Amino acid sequence: MIKKIFITLILLGFLSPFAILAYYYFNYDYDISSLTEYHPAQTSRIYDKNGEKIANIFDKQHRYYAPFEEIPPRIIEALVAIEDTTFFEHPGVNFDAIFRAIIKDIKARKMVEGASTITQQLVKNKLLTREKKLSRKIKELIYSFKLENALTKEQILERYLNEIYFGHGYYGVKTAADGYFHKKLADLTLKEMAILVGLPKAPSTYAPTKNYEISMGRANRVITRMYTLGWIDDTTFESALAESPTVYDDTLTQNRAPFIVDEVARRFKKMGLDDLKTGGYEIYTTVDLRLQQAGRESLQYAYNLALKRIEKYKVKEQEELKKAQERGDTEFQLQDVNVSQLNGALVSLDSKTGDILALVGSVDYKKSSYNRATQGKRQPGSAFKPFIYQVAIDLGYSGATQLVDIAKTYEYEKNGEEMKWRPKNYEKNYKGLITLREALIHSRNLATINLVNDIGLAELLRDLKKFHIKNIPNDLSISLGTMSMSPLELAQYYTSFSNYGTQVVPHLILSIDKNNETVYEKEELSYFIAKPTQSFIMTTILRDVVNRGTGRRARVKGIELAGKTGTTNNNIDGWFAGYSPTIETVVWFGNDDNSPMYKRETGGRIAGPAFANYFRNVLRLYPQVKRKFDVPEGIIEVNMGGRKEYFSDISKPPRSEQISDPQEELVF
Repeated sequence: MIKKIFITLILLGFLSPFAILAYYYFNYDYDISSLTEYHPAQTSRIYDKNGEKIANIFDKQHRYYAPFEEIPPRIIEALVAIEDTTFFEHPGVNFDAIFRAIIKDIKARKMVEGASTITQQLVKNKLLTREKKLSRKIKELIYSFKLENALTKEQILERYLNEIYFGHGYYGVKTAADGYFHKKLADLTLKEMAILVGLPKAPSTYAPTKNYEISMGRANRVITRMYTLGWIDDTTFESALAESPTVYDDTLTQNRAPFIVDEVARRFKKMGLDDLKTGGYEIYTTVDLRLQQAGRESLQYAYNLALKRIEKYKVKEQEELKKAQERGDTEFQLQDVNVSQLNGALVSLDSKTGDILALVGSVDYKKSSYNRATQGKRQPGSAFKPFIYQVAIDLGYSGATQLVDIAKTYEYEKNGEEMKWRPKNYEKNYKGLITLREALIHSRNLATINLVNDIGLAELLRDLKKFHIKNIPNDLSISLGTMSMSPLELAQYYTSFSNYGTQVVPHLILSIDKNNETVYEKEELSYFIAKPTQSFIMTTILRDVVNRGTGRRARVKGIELAGKTGTTNNNIDGWFAGYSPTIETVVWFGNDDNSPMYKRETGGRIAGPAFANYFRNVLRLYPQVKRKFDVPEGIIEVNMGGRKEYFSDISKPPRSEQISDPQEELVF
C-alpha cells in the first residue's frame, strides 16, 4: 500500500508540471504576432549632402534595424557563447540548464544562476511584464515553445538582436554599434562585438560609457568563453583581450542642425508622411554641415556687432540729449529700442541647382526655434529693386540709360479720401539725371519710381509675373518693395540673377530611402527669366553695389560678389541678398515684433557683415570655389568715363553724343 502511494506521489510529482503547463496553455491566449510579424518602431536618420549624419529622429526607442544577413556571424557566435551555447539544439527551453540551475540555487539557498535561453529572453522583453510570479515563468515557457514552432532560429536571433536594450538609450545591436563605436556592424572588431553581446545581461552595469573597465571585463569573459569552446584561435584570443576600443558618449539625437531637422519634419507632413519618428527613413538633404555652421556663426557675428553698435549709439544719444537739455531743446527724444526683439535669419543656395546649403532661422535656436528663414514674412524693401531693373534691362535699357532722379508728389484716393505720397531718397537729395547703373548701386528711390513710370505700371506688373513673386501690390509702392516674403522665397527669386537668367526652385531633401528603396527623389523645377546676357548685365550692376555702393560691408577679398541691400521704412527690416559665381546667400535682420531697429541700422550695416563673414568661411572651407563670374557670349564691354559698361544685342550701346556724365546734377 505504501509502495503504491509512493509511486502515485512520484507520478503526480512528475505529471504536475505538465498538468500546470496544460492548464495555462489552454486557458490563456498566447499572441505572438508582435514577434512573428515583427515591425518595430525604427529611427529615421537625416544626412547632409556629404553623407554626414545631421540627426536621429525617433519616438520612444532609438533603433536601427539590421536584417539577419547584415549581422556578422561573429556576433552570433559571441552571443550564443555567453548567453545560450545550445541555442541551435534546444526547442526554446533548455531543461538541462534549468535543472542545473535549480540544484545550484537549492545548495546556495538563493538564486545564483539563471537558465533562460535566448528565446526566453526575447519573450520576457517583448511579450511579458516584469512581475516575478510562477504564472509568469510558466507563460514564458509556453511563449518560448510557440515562438520556436513559428520562427526559425535565424529569425529569433534577428528579432533578439534588434529588440534587446543595449544601454545608453540604444535598442538593437546596429544602434549600439553606431552609438558606442561610430561603426557599421561589418566594421566591428571582435572585442567591440563582445562588448555589445555582453550588455543585455545588465545594460547599466556593463555600459562602456559609464563603467569602461567593468565592460571590458565582461567582454573578456565573452572572448574567453569563445576560446574555451574552440571557436577562436590563440592569436585571435590574445589580440582581442589586449584591445581597448574607443567608446563614444553621444547624445541620442545627435542633432547638429536643429533648424534643418525641423524643416525636414515640416516637409514630411506636406508629403503626406506621418511616420518620420518610427518609419526608419534615411533622409539625404542638400545641406552642407560645414556651411550650416558657417551660417550660424556668421549670423551670430553680425548680431553681436549690432548690439555693440547700438550700445555706442545709446551712449552718443545720451550725450546729445544732455546737450539738447542744456540749450533748452525739449523736442529731442531718445529712441526706444528693445534689443531683446532683434533677431535674424540666413539662407544659402547652390545657384545652379537651388540646393539649400545652409538654413539658419534665428540667432540662437535654444532661445527661439521659430524659423524666420522659411516662416517669417517681411518686406524686402530695396532688395526688391533688381527685379524692376531686370525688367527694364530685358526691355532694352542698359546700365548707361539715363534716369530722372527728382522728387514728385503722387495723388491717389484711399477709402474715398484724397491722399498724397511724397517719396524721398534715403540720402534726402536729388541727382537730377543719373544712369540706371548708378541709380541701383546707390539705391535711389526716386529714380526707381520714375523708372516704373517710364516703363508703365501695367507693363511692369505684367513682366514681373515671370519671377513668380507672390502678392505684388498693384501700385507705385512696388518700387520700394512693400510686399512680404520669407528669406527663402527671396533667395529663390534671386536665382534669376545668380543663375544667369534661369530661376530654380530651392530644394532641401535630395532623396528619402526606406528599407533600401527610394520613396522620394527631388525633381528639379526651373523657370526661364531672361537671356544670360541680360542677367549678366544685372550681375555687373549688383557687383558694383558691393564694390562701391550700399553693399560695401559685404565685400570679401579674393572673390567676386554681387548683391543688393534692403532697408524698409523706419529701419524695420534690414536685408542683404547676394551671390558669388556659384553660391547665393540671403541675410535678414529685424525685430520680431515689427518695431523699428535702431534708426542707423540699414540692410548694408546690419546684414552685410553676416554675408561677408559667411563668404570668408566659404573661401576658408572651400578654397577651390569659383571666384569670378563667367561672361556670357554676346556681351559687349565698353569703357565709358573711366568705368566699364556692358551691353548686348538687346541692351545696345548708346550713340556717342548721348553719353553724358552720370554724376552731372540738374538744377530745378
